[in-house]
Amino acid sequence: MSSSSSATLPTVPGGIGGAAIPDPHVIVLFGATGDLAARKLLPGFFHLEGAGLLPEAYRIVGTSIDNIDDDGFVEHTRKALDEFARTEVTDEAWERFAARLSYVPESAGAGALANAVSRARQDIGAESRLLHYLAVPPSAFESIIDAVEEGGLNGPDSRVILEKPFGHDYESAVELNEALHRAFDDSQIFRIDHFLGKEAVQNILALRFANGLYEPLWNRHNIEFVQIDVPETLSIGHRAGFYEGTGAYRDMVVTHLLQLLSYIAMEPPAALSAKALREEKNKVMQAFRTIDPARVVRGQYEGYLDEPGVAPESQTETFVAVEVEIDNWRWAGVPFYLRTGKCMAESRHMVVLDFHEPPMRMFPNEVQHQGANQLVFELTEPGSITADFQAKVPGPTMELGAARMVFRYEQSFQTDRQLEAYERLIHDAMLGDGTLFTSAEGIERLWAISADVLGHPGPIHTYPQGSWGPQAAQDLVSPYRWRLPEAGSTDGDS
Repeated sequence: MSSSSSATLPTVPGGIGGAAIPDPHVIVLFGATGDLAARKLLPGFFHLEGAGLLPEAYRIVGTSIDNIDDDGFVEHTRKALDEFARTEVTDEAWERFAARLSYVPESAGAGALANAVSRARQDIGAESRLLHYLAVPPSAFESIIDAVEEGGLNGPDSRVILEKPFGHDYESAVELNEALHRAFDDSQIFRIDHFLGKEAVQNILALRFANGLYEPLWNRHNIEFVQIDVPETLSIGHRAGFYEGTGAYRDMVVTHLLQLLSYIAMEPPAALSAKALREEKNKVMQAFRTIDPARVVRGQYEGYLDEPGVAPESQTETFVAVEVEIDNWRWAGVPFYLRTGKCMAESRHMVVLDFHEPPMRMFPNEVQHQGANQLVFELTEPGSITADFQAKVPGPTMELGAARMVFRYEQSFQTDRQLEAYERLIHDAMLGDGTLFTSAEGIERLWAISADVLGHPGPIHTYPQGSWGPQAAQDLVSPYRWRLPEAGSTDGDS
């Protein structure tokens, strides 16, 4: 049987947690044979179906530069699931999923793709929606958008997901948005940032706005500084072609860390809706002060110049630390420090809120130091929240010691219901929920405040592989310190 067969498919169970089920969909997956599709997207669709979060009537039409047929795409997908699926690929589940798949090589042209989509819609119903997922390099965005428009696949019932980066500077971001808006309304465009799909990121909102203990403290009167720290132990590997034209600032700061910062620093929204949350995020972005190149540290790990494909005298940064300021009433005077880098000592996704020390010392052995009062969000799945504070040591004297309370998702909740970030964001896009996605206005603003940094990049500081980056990054945050793993580790805590 061909993978595009219209045979009756078994019914999947209802969605977990009472989650909404999208309308019938044809998903057009551009870059269907690429690395992202294999590692995240095809396993993600498979898991969403198993969780009952996809409609019973849906099809996936893959397309890419590889000249294969339906059967070749089915075989490719099975290999991807065998390697990357996080649930068992049973025969029944595989047969049900494989029957959803078809493929059109890019070389066949826009007309062939439109015909394949039409056949898929005939299988599941003409009223089905379209979701275009562009899992391709940004350089291919505009040509794909043109092909979608040429094939008449950009109607009001269609949506499009784009992978980062969204441009490489302000001008290119504006140009990309103009190209998108020629084919789609902004409400149909979903710019994906998988950081915002993490359970632990969304729990920042829950902790702050669902608990009267924290929101009153979430301001300059109580918080001395904030850190967002995303070091990685991995090198660039074989991605020099991408990385040499991008670097750590474009790859991580604009696309992920500033987005996350706007999420942390927003005012309370009027409602938990996409419109209200986007409005508050955009307000924070508008309040970002233009980033001063003197408050940016660029680094490059030792051995980077020896990586395959790297220019002999490359000035591309593999590390960046940035100080960001927000000009509004809530955060005036509070520094936000962002750090990310390759080949570092540890891989972490961490947000640290450091609270002011008490105005006077009351206890005889009290030692005031950074880290005594911190709230730490570990965003690496499944995630945790740590509160550090001082407490009395048991005994006859008033002696203080460092104490810690830790909340872990895996100990408090049933984590087998948890979706990976890509899965959650795909599901949201199919529902038309833009809460965790970025607007054109927001993207252009982040590039605008980065113009000075990109136009006048500072010097490159080399750093040893397996370190925490160049000394200049420590100097940037002085008199504070980056939170070290020894202090942030929750191993063995209860």
